[in-house]
Amino acid sequence: MAKVLLFGRLADVAGWRDAEIEATSLHALRDTLTATDSALGEALAGPGVQAAVDKVIVRGDAPLTATSEVAFLPPMSGG
Repeated sequence: MAKVLLFGRLADVAGWRDAEIEATSLHALRDTLTATDSALGEALAGPGVQAAVDKVIVRGDAPLTATSEVAFLPPMSGG
């Protein structure tokens, strides 16, 4: 199972910050999260949300293994 980490507003929407979830790809993981919690799915699909697999930002899909760590990051701001 992949370790899933949520940060910022994403964790607030979901009501949790980390979980172990079975998925073979990033797309499958997003689908599972959306099916389980539509508000979280909507938040994950929002503009600026990024995913990192094993600490590397991923655009598009990526394979996951039992030891993968997936972090969903809300849009960043700063100044």
